[in-house]
Amino acid sequence: MKALLLSVAALGFAGAAHAEFALDSRYVDDDGDMIADIPGDSAQQVDPSTLIFAYTPVEDPAVYAEAWSDFLAHMEEVTGKPVQFFPVQSNAAQIEAMRAGRLHVAGFNTGSNPLAVACAGFRPFAMMAAEDGSFGYEMEFITYPGSGIETVEDIAGRTMAFTSETSNSGYKAPSALLAANYGLQAEVDFTPAFSGAHDNSILGVANRDYDAAAIANSVKTRMIDRGVVSADQFEIIYTSETFPTTGYGVAHNLTPELQELIQEAFFSFDWAGTSLEEEFSKSGEAQFIPISFQEHWSVIREIDAAMDVSYSCS
Repeated sequence: MKALLLSVAALGFAGAAHAEFALDSRYVDDDGDMIADIPGDSAQQVDPSTLIFAYTPVEDPAVYAEAWSDFLAHMEEVTGKPVQFFPVQSNAAQIEAMRAGRLHVAGFNTGSNPLAVACAGFRPFAMMAAEDGSFGYEMEFITYPGSGIETVEDIAGRTMAFTSETSNSGYKAPSALLAANYGLQAEVDFTPAFSGAHDNSILGVANRDYDAAAIANSVKTRMIDRGVVSADQFEIIYTSETFPTTGYGVAHNLTPELQELIQEAFFSFDWAGTSLEEEFSKSGEAQFIPISFQEHWSVIREIDAAMDVSYSCS
């Protein structure tokens, strides 16, 4: 897997600037690390009897409930609390659940991390990585063989699938790239479609419902390995540099002691022979490593700035 490149210029976006990033007024960041502080008043801290965990809504929730089962059992053992898997249907629903206090531990996808941090008090601290410590995924533009699309410019006049507007590789990065480098604007130069998830976009191209799609190649790799699709159903016309992948973390107002135990659960988990290894080894992951939102998500905030993204919490 490639090392992460924290450079919008390397990705080919022209005129990018640092994003204006600020937390919602209900959160404070006195230590300047760009994430919500744990409330200093113990009366504002929560210690739920059952922990609710959600994984980013990229594929079939039933598949991932099973994939996460061994890890969640480990978290139960470390924290001493039951852990319930919560299947979310959209990034917006996942963010709202944490903002409302119904979600305690989560993996938010790359593009929705800044909004989750700003609007839901999400405190990311971990990411999946390969055994050698490298991490990340690439955005791909895919089409089907015989589509007549051989270059990015050929997307003009065709239907291009995105996932959702909060997705980095499924919308924000490809939209910025298409406009800045190829002069292609949605609704003007091509017809956009929103599939809702990477697997839907991948299946849509495989079934020739969409002419092309912007997807995270880690999702495609896992789908190929599971036999859901085959590699010969796709042609790749563009591959980006590497982005950070799903960030894992907690709601800001969990007690400090509980937050420490949850982090311990992530970093003490032995992947060997587990359901998590079975699923995520397909895209090269083998461990959890510590991350910083301030450092590791700088490239995503720059892409947001290039697109004039607002982190509005209303």
